[in-house]
Amino acid sequence: MRGRYEINQLEKEESWRLFRIIGEFVEGFDALSRITPAVTVFGSSQARPGDFAYDMAEAIGREIAKADFTLVTGGGPGVMEAACKGAFEAGGKTVGLNIELPLEQKGNPYTTISLHFHYFFVRKVMLVKYATAFVLLPGGFGTLDELFETLTLIQTHKIRLFPVILMGRDYWSGLLHWLRHQGVARGYLPPTDMELVKVTDDPVEAVARITRFYEAQSVDLSAPE
Repeated sequence: MRGRYEINQLEKEESWRLFRIIGEFVEGFDALSRITPAVTVFGSSQARPGDFAYDMAEAIGREIAKADFTLVTGGGPGVMEAACKGAFEAGGKTVGLNIELPLEQKGNPYTTISLHFHYFFVRKVMLVKYATAFVLLPGGFGTLDELFETLTLIQTHKIRLFPVILMGRDYWSGLLHWLRHQGVARGYLPPTDMELVKVTDDPVEAVARITRFYEAQSVDLSAPE
């Protein structure tokens, strides 16, 4: 009897979990479905004012707003805060997609739309679904996860071939060297996949590249078939 009770309780908990997952998707889709074409910025939550990554993110956010794109970030501190600050102070629209963590992440004060998620995978969908470009600044495992998931989605044609721009040549050069001299050299990566990313130190150049891409394409923002 005890074993059966535990199974029933588990089934009940899983059913409620499904409702919560669906609810997070519905809330995210509803809130973001009306935003203008967006640029998603990824990067470390540990960056502080005066750091290269923080200051670069603030400049990137400013340029994104000036180009009339909506800025989307994970909503937290560090690079996310800096990018939102730059865009917000330039009069742009900013979206913060916060995540519940054991050490609770506090949303930054520079977002015009702020959502909170319990599930990482729902948040990841929202970070990608409405973006027409991706900008990555220095970061740790989370940023690398976001980089490689984005590239994998493009590589497998689950999302369209939108620009992926890495900010900070010095930070990213080692990773790109390793990918070329290990992944490509050993036949695990097609050489053409290395063309999916562009690297720059210039925020104006980065956003100009995104703008040129957007203006040159007949961009359909609906989901692929």
